[in-house]
Amino acid sequence: MTRGRNGYHVSVLFSLFYNMQYLRLENVNKSYGEKVLFKDINLTISKGQKIALIARNGSGKSTLLRVIAGEEASEGENCSIQVSPGVNIAYLKQEPDFDPSLTVLESIYEMDNEKVQLLKKYELALLESDQEKIQKLMIQLDDLKAWNFDIKIKEILGKLKIKNLQQPVGQLSGGQKKRLALAKLIVEEPEFIIMDEPTNHLDLDMIEWLEDYLQNDRVTLLMVTHDRYFLERICNEIIELDRGVIYTYRGNYSDFLEKKQSRLENEAASFDKLKKLFKKELDWVRRQPKARGTKAKSRVDKFDDIKSEVKSFKKEGVMQMHIQSNRLGGKILEAHYISKSFGDLKIIEDFNYKFRKGERLGVVGPNGSGKSTFINLLTKQMKPDSGKIIVGETVDFGYYHQDGLKLNEDKRVIDVVRDVAEFIPLEKGKKLGAEQLLERFLFPRPQQQVYVSKLSGGERRRLYLLTVLMSNPNFLILDEPTNDLDIITLNILEDYLLQFPGCLIIVSHDRFLLDKLVDHLFILDGTGNVKDYNGRYSDYRATKKSEAYSQTEKKPETEKKIDIKEKKRIKNKLNSLERKMSELEERKISIEQKFLNPDLPLDEIQSLSKELETIKADLESAEDEWLELSD
Repeated sequence: MTRGRNGYHVSVLFSLFYNMQYLRLENVNKSYGEKVLFKDINLTISKGQKIALIARNGSGKSTLLRVIAGEEASEGENCSIQVSPGVNIAYLKQEPDFDPSLTVLESIYEMDNEKVQLLKKYELALLESDQEKIQKLMIQLDDLKAWNFDIKIKEILGKLKIKNLQQPVGQLSGGQKKRLALAKLIVEEPEFIIMDEPTNHLDLDMIEWLEDYLQNDRVTLLMVTHDRYFLERICNEIIELDRGVIYTYRGNYSDFLEKKQSRLENEAASFDKLKKLFKKELDWVRRQPKARGTKAKSRVDKFDDIKSEVKSFKKEGVMQMHIQSNRLGGKILEAHYISKSFGDLKIIEDFNYKFRKGERLGVVGPNGSGKSTFINLLTKQMKPDSGKIIVGETVDFGYYHQDGLKLNEDKRVIDVVRDVAEFIPLEKGKKLGAEQLLERFLFPRPQQQVYVSKLSGGERRRLYLLTVLMSNPNFLILDEPTNDLDIITLNILEDYLLQFPGCLIIVSHDRFLLDKLVDHLFILDGTGNVKDYNGRYSDYRATKKSEAYSQTEKKPETEKKIDIKEKKRIKNKLNSLERKMSELEERKISIEQKFLNPDLPLDEIQSLSKELETIKADLESAEDEWLELSD
């Protein structure tokens, strides 16, 4: 299959323009060895559509996105991927690639965006003092309204809590790189966006901000996500990849659930008829002698087809695990006025709380507010600066870490589970073996013999989660359990956790999960305060918005006038800072150019070096002030 710009096979078809179709897939296939991920996939995406792709972990969601984005080849003689010429496509990977030697700002500017390239040319023309070129570029920048583009970039980075713009990308965490990639994508203003788990590593405020951006009518979207509120509020179509086949559902997540249930009921009815026919044909085949005529052979062939169809039918996996947890005593977990800081950053200050039996708690807060540190203090994996933690003698923690567990790549799935336990105790004295447990956790028998190295990221997390549950804890702590898990696994996990009799703490940005499982929240604000809110996360957000609205409405007219004046003052200050940053940047470039002169006297080198250090400090200070004011 021939590929043109961006790695795509481009066909200029009238229908693509007439229907404003951005993308068309025909007969797209992909397999790894004997494992077929998908076969003969046909899909059309038109302008304005917002589509989510749903499937189990390991079934090929991310692979299909890579094929569509032109990063991986599809298979088959008749397969075709047609992209409307001129459409700007951006792809957000699960694990973005950046040059580690570039700074955050340099990485953002590494793009084909016309505005960015013009700004670069303009800066070069200033250095060369080419007045004719400067005037020409100024007209082009005016036409494109590109003067505020640099400010827009910093505003988007600020929203995603990336403030050190001179930090080398190689020093960023995985989550920061994902947010940087997201910022770069939004800056590019693409017409068609492909996203793989966009809400991973975003806090709740960032997720809601991203929702607002993606709801824009100009955005056409294809994404993989496990965030069900995200699906509910953004998508107008959901496609499900199930056993290599695509099923399409018009509407949002609620519509998907309703329509999928109808599909499964119809399939179940058809399957029951097929089973009856299979039983009838099986009885006939068994009664027949070995030497058969033409008609009999035809019937046998038909029987083989029915048998194959019956075998291929699989019902949705259901996991009901009534595990018998160890009894919790009267004293469970107590925090007595604990405090923890890292330098000037306060994580927890004088926190005091006694956990009760059956506690179901959610922990939320912005990225960097100390949620994981808070959990590590409660589990005694970290010592507080002051105060003390008391853990009851009967408490048995099960702790699912955000960073996951380093599983042995050379072990089979079944052996990883057996290393934890051969079986787990169930209610009424029953036991559940490792193989059965894996089946209930959506690892069928053949996959239990697969090596860990062959598992997808989501399958590894599911296996790690299973090992935590298998340890049979009575106090379960899950730190960001939803990252890289598919929606089917999340539904199964939620059903299990609803039945879990012990204490439960969930640190998560998944609003759906929090609303379904916890009855109160600890809210960390990043300054050491922990607020205990009695209610669901959605109730908390509604309360916050209502309070903010009430305070605005209650303000007297004089205060409202002051607010208008304050906004004008801030706007003027922002404009002033922008001019200052521009002047500092120009002076910085000018000094750096002088250093290129090999004949520069030593005393001037020393003088310019001191000035350059001062300029860099002033520039960083101005950028920080601009970010604070823009927030």
